[in-house]
Amino acid sequence: MSVSVRIPTILRTYTGGESNVTLEPQEATLQGAFDALEALAPGILQRLVADTGELRRFINIYINDDDVRFLDGLASALPEGASISIVPAVAGG
Repeated sequence: MSVSVRIPTILRTYTGGESNVTLEPQEATLQGAFDALEALAPGILQRLVADTGELRRFINIYINDDDVRFLDGLASALPEGASISIVPAVAGG
């Protein structure tokens, strides 16, 4: 199974500047994709998942066009060829 992950600018230091990476997760879930991403880009997982095991509050994750907070979080299923988008929340005034 192959999935693609869009990496935001702020996290590209972990991926050698790559804006998109293709992964072959062993498990067809978001957690499986994150495990594969961590193997490819060590240290990136701590920027996405808190010590509690929950997604960080100010990072939005989408599988295709669906926000994983409204799916099953890290247990969300990944269809073949899924596109995962990591979107940092933006605030300001």
